[in-house]
Amino acid sequence: MTEDWWRHAAIYQIYPRSFADGDGDGVGDITGIRARLPYLRELGIDAVWLSPWYTSPQADAGYDVADYRDIDPLFGTLADAEAFIHEAHDHAIRVIVDIVPNHCSDRHPWFQAALAAGPGSPERELFWFRPGRGEHGELPPNDWQSNFGGPAWTRVPDGQWYLHMFAPEQPDWNWDNPRVREDFERTLRFWLDRGVDGFRIDVADNLVKDPNLPDVATLPDGAVMPWGDQEGVHEIYREWRKIADSYPQRAIFVGEVWLPDPVRFTRFLRPDELHTGFNFAFLSAPWEPAELRRTIDATLSTHALVHAPATWVLSNHDVPRVVTRYGRAQTAHTWESSKTAHVADLALGTRRARAAALLTTSLPGSVYVYQGEELGLPEVQDIPEELLADPRWIRSGHTDRGRDGCRVPLPWSGDAPPFGFGPAGSTPWLPQPPGWAALTAEAEADDPGSTLSLYRSALRIRHAEPDLLGEDMEWLPSSGNVLAYRRGRIGCMINFADPPVPLPVGAQVLLTSEPVDGDLLPTDVAAWFRLP
Repeated sequence: MTEDWWRHAAIYQIYPRSFADGDGDGVGDITGIRARLPYLRELGIDAVWLSPWYTSPQADAGYDVADYRDIDPLFGTLADAEAFIHEAHDHAIRVIVDIVPNHCSDRHPWFQAALAAGPGSPERELFWFRPGRGEHGELPPNDWQSNFGGPAWTRVPDGQWYLHMFAPEQPDWNWDNPRVREDFERTLRFWLDRGVDGFRIDVADNLVKDPNLPDVATLPDGAVMPWGDQEGVHEIYREWRKIADSYPQRAIFVGEVWLPDPVRFTRFLRPDELHTGFNFAFLSAPWEPAELRRTIDATLSTHALVHAPATWVLSNHDVPRVVTRYGRAQTAHTWESSKTAHVADLALGTRRARAAALLTTSLPGSVYVYQGEELGLPEVQDIPEELLADPRWIRSGHTDRGRDGCRVPLPWSGDAPPFGFGPAGSTPWLPQPPGWAALTAEAEADDPGSTLSLYRSALRIRHAEPDLLGEDMEWLPSSGNVLAYRRGRIGCMINFADPPVPLPVGAQVLLTSEPVDGDLLPTDVAAWFRLP
């Protein structure tokens, strides 16, 4: 691949605790990932992105980091990580690691020092410690709410409160403090020195806060939230970009940026800031042709303003799996999570998800595949309550079942749990449905009609056809129930409704998401073809 590989890469997200268990403790680890590198190479991806593998108490599945420059024993050792990076490169797979700069763990040495040092100390200036309101400081400093539910403030024994936009175990860093900035720059260099090819930045827009900490209730309608998308965050990423560009691998940054305004979103993607950002507007869109076309057009037009490539994402470790979402009556992404929220027709959802795979892998830009997406795994909605581990379950008072349903360990082989995820007799950290026997990688590998075979074929064709690695796209004439476009001489068509529709005259079919009889494209089916 060329230096700008990231503009059209296929990137596979690994959620380490659920990918492959090498030591039999029920939790995925680096040993398991290393053993599956041949599978990833055969799948045809260009890079992997790993969710956090750092030292952590695991209050939020590793997004509560206690040491950014070491590996949690749950996953292995720093030597294991270095060996994995080297072996991935041997397989022509680049490595993108998560970095969590908005917050750390409450076990981080700097936060522990801040608790011990007391009010007014330099140690507390590394975080957001403030006195409370009310006669005795018994009320939080403002009305901000945690993303996991409840107040975004927790009181410590000496009476002060500290800010945490997520769980109480995740205190927010104060990025106005130069020590915080310097330490994260050391972390970047630490991993760049070990050969990583990029960083996925958790909640990338939230680092800088309005120092006045205003109540949300006092803000005018449409105001930028005081904990996100502040002007100062762009200065941070310009400095990070200089560091990345100074290394021979010219590592990339992809930001997790949830912003409703697409123009403000693309400000993060200016040429001297982040390389790409996750396309949550597309991930959230319903399975409807008009809405998908509108989202694709808006994505491409706004990204063109800063000459940044789009990303196409169907799911990740934070949202319900696409097979289940597309099988619901309401196909747009919602945050609701309960036993009944995602009642779905899984056969319909699978059919649509397969068509969506051909959509995302043929649009201009980079595409992300969340582990298990290539197997057609559905959301697991019946995990026993006593096994739910997501802090959203706890913080919501057991009303939001959280994100564990998309994090169930992968099925690799066999006809019963643990399905090759770990050694026979081991118990995965979340239970796998017995019905997953037909969805193992082993069962799908030799089935030409499987979802795994579809992804392998799509990624193989994507790499072989230069037109699919360019940046041009042109819509083709079609009815309101059809999306059709061309990338050079390669065309893609998706039919969203009855009746079947004819493919273009003279089209040479390259790949379809379901079997096609003649030149008619059935409902919820996508086709790739070469135009005359």
